[in-house]
Amino acid sequence: MTEIITQQNEPLKILVFSASLRKDSLNTQLAKLAAKVIEKNGGIADYATMSEFDCPSLNQDLEINNFHPDGAKEFRKRILANDAFIISSPEYNGSMPGLLKNTIDWVSRFRPQPFNEHHALLLSASPSMAGGNKALWSLRMPLEHLGTRVYPNMFSLAMAHKAFTPESNIGDETLQQRFETNLVAFMNLVEAAKHYPCIKKAWVEFLGEKTDAVTDRVE
Repeated sequence: MTEIITQQNEPLKILVFSASLRKDSLNTQLAKLAAKVIEKNGGIADYATMSEFDCPSLNQDLEINNFHPDGAKEFRKRILANDAFIISSPEYNGSMPGLLKNTIDWVSRFRPQPFNEHHALLLSASPSMAGGNKALWSLRMPLEHLGTRVYPNMFSLAMAHKAFTPESNIGDETLQQRFETNLVAFMNLVEAAKHYPCIKKAWVEFLGEKTDAVTDRVE
């Protein structure tokens, strides 16, 4: 595999975490595999757990004196400290986990909000035949709304309870290769964006809506 190194000889730094709190989560296995592939290909994986980012239910009444929960502060810090982030998300009832959406909502309350113009890759693992893919489509919406550049090629590992080897790789060699190739392609894109940036644009939450101080958010 081609090693991904920046022009300054600094490796890419990518935050990786599973959106599951369960100890033996299949998505945690997939996130750890992603971190291993990043390291193998010359990057630095900043591996985190969802418990580090967990937040109380969003309640704007709590937002006194610029209050943000510790989990939201930590997630914001790690987004800003890395060149990109990767989330491996389980699928609950055809959508993303509520705790992940809740954390995204809390982090979006920072000014400036940190998701804008950051790159993200979405993964999922599920015992189902679809591999948790519905969760990723629902997860794309709030991230893209907040200006995140979500990589088009998501990866959903079907029948994940039977997919991993004792060494924590994907047992199907073709799928393992697809997984790694997709990650390297994402790393190449992030590296190119970091060193050859295109035109910057403002993030506007409600682009075509009549301006109003209550809803107008532009950065």
